Amino acid sequence: MFAIETEGLTKFYDGQRGIEELTMGVREGEVFGFLGPNGAGKTTTIRTLLDLLHPSAGSARIFGMDSRRDSVAIRARLGNLPGDFGFGKHTSGGEALALLARVRGIETFMRAEELARRLRADLTRPLGQLSRGNRQKVGLILALFHRPELLIFDEPTSGLDPLMQEEFLALLQEERDRGATVFLSSHELDEVQRVCDRVGIVRDGRLIAIERIDDMVGKTQRRVSVEFAGPGPVDLDELRSLPGVMGLESHGARITFRVAGELDGVVKAIARHRLIDLEVAHPTLEEVFLTYYDEGGDEDRAGEGAQGADVVHEGMAGEDGADEGGAG
Repeated sequence: MFAIETEGLTKFYDGQRGIEELTMGVREGEVFGFLGPNGAGKTTTIRTLLDLLHPSAGSARIFGMDSRRDSVAIRARLGNLPGDFGFGKHTSGGEALALLARVRGIETFMRAEELARRLRADLTRPLGQLSRGNRQKVGLILALFHRPELLIFDEPTSGLDPLMQEEFLALLQEERDRGATVFLSSHELDEVQRVCDRVGIVRDGRLIAIERIDDMVGKTQRRVSVEFAGPGPVDLDELRSLPGVMGLESHGARITFRVAGELDGVVKAIARHRLIDLEVAHPTLEEVFLTYYDEGGDEDRAGEGAQGADVVHEGMAGEDGADEGGAG
C-alpha cells in the first residue's frame, strides 16, 4: 500500500514552473528522502500534498484519499513540520501544543513532555524569544506528539546542534519501527543516507530518479587503492582490461583505480601478489547525488526518473497547524 501517491502532479505560479509531471509512490512504513537543491520544487511538492497549494494538473492521494477533497481527514492522520512554522512570536510552545491537542482531541501531554525532555526543549517561552534551533525543537514536538501515521518534514534538522540531530535521527528510527511513514525533505545527505530506505531526486521541478539508497550507492564506481610489497609486481595492462576498471594510476608500489560493477575479477588479479594495504571506498551519497546534476545529463536522468517511478508502482502490485506556516 502507498501512504503517498502522485500522478502527473504539476504546479505553476503565474506561468512559472513549481513542479511538473511528478509521479511517485511512497510505501507505508518507509522513510522516503526527497532531495534537491534550493528551488528544485521540494517545498512546493509538500505544500501541494498538504492542500496548502492547489495543483495546476495531476493528482495526489494520501492513504488512498484525494489530497484536496479529503484534506481534513488526511490532516487528522499526519504530522507536519514545514521549513519555518509560525504560531505568532508571542505564542509559547505550550500554548501551540494545547491548541493542536484540542484540535486533535488529545487530553494527555505525556508524549509531548517526553519529547521535550529528549530534545531539551523549552515550551514555556514565547516562540519569538527562541533561537532558530530551539524553535525547531518545538516544531518537532508539535509534529510528533500525537503519534501520527504519516510524518512530513521539510528540512527538520535545520538549526539543530549535532547532539539534537542525533536525537532526531533516533526518533525517526523509532517512528519507523512503530510503522509510521516518513517523508523527509533534506539537504543533509549524511542523515538521509543513515535513515532513508529510498530517495527521490528532483531537479527543476521534475523527478529525475527514485531508488533505494543501497542500490543508488552500489551502482556507482568504487575507488580502489592497493599497495604491494614491491614496485611493479602486477600486470597493469591486465588490470586495465578487466571489466569495469578505469582511471588506473601507478605510484610506485601503490596503484589506484575505479571499478564499476563486480570486484571479483579485480580481487583475483591482485590476490596473486603480496599486498601491504587494500582500500575499497564506496562513494558518499553526496557524491552520488552530484552525479545527477552533471551538466548535460538532464534529459537522460529525467528518463531514468520516469522509469523509476513506474517501477515503484509496478512493484507494489505483486495536521498541519492553525495557518499555512503552522507545524503539527
